[in-house]
Amino acid sequence: MFILKKFIGQLFFPVPLCLEILIAGLLLLLFTRKQKAGKIIISVGVILLTFLSYPALSNTFLRRLECQYPPFIPTVTSDFVPGEAVPQIRWIVVLGGGHISDPKIPITSQLAGASLVRLTEGIRLHNLMPGSKLVLSEGKVFDSVSGAETMAEVAKALGVKQEDLILESESKDTVDEARIIKSIVGNDKFILVTSASHMPRSMGMFKKLGIQPIPAPTGYIMKEKQGISPGDFFPSSDELRKAEGVIYEYLGLLLAKLRGQI
Repeated sequence: MFILKKFIGQLFFPVPLCLEILIAGLLLLLFTRKQKAGKIIISVGVILLTFLSYPALSNTFLRRLECQYPPFIPTVTSDFVPGEAVPQIRWIVVLGGGHISDPKIPITSQLAGASLVRLTEGIRLHNLMPGSKLVLSEGKVFDSVSGAETMAEVAKALGVKQEDLILESESKDTVDEARIIKSIVGNDKFILVTSASHMPRSMGMFKKLGIQPIPAPTGYIMKEKQGISPGDFFPSSDELRKAEGVIYEYLGLLLAKLRGQI
């Protein structure tokens, strides 16, 4: 079921979806008399691909995701000393965002960009909160090594002590992570670190289980630019990747609602 869900989801990503539309139109042109319909379908595929290559659509929906929870700012007083902020927080939970365990490259390069930025934020908060535990969550999924283990190696390389790390390496998706993390933290207050676009779905799943994490979104894609650049006027593969992330999150939200997970 998990693999099927991933496979079907890929069909709705921008490039596969546009190719499906273009191929359908081409088949009508080549093998049927429905020439007009084929031309219309091909035109739709080209227009959709072009539209998704510009920022207007993806930015609108991405901003709605990323702005639902504000950045987490530890309590700071006039006599603030690093390591004395929010001492009552015991757990800092970092949700993984993908990895590939390749021993031929540096351990930091084995984490996907989303995982690396989430882990970095988790370590930053951990350094501000003495006595806190860093809970790293990601299973093996399509790898022989879990994402939690890979994140732990990076964390230790960046100075986090082994005794401050707790690994959750059995989950396959976000709802799995929520269930397992609940068994780790119990009713304790904890900080949840994940990408800003992923935070609405994550918070919904955790709240559904009766726990109330403190959101600490990171990895923001939407940022206020100072002016414009020539690239803003041309279609871009970066925008296609952004649109892919937006579609992924909204499909995840829809599926979670249909399954009663949020």
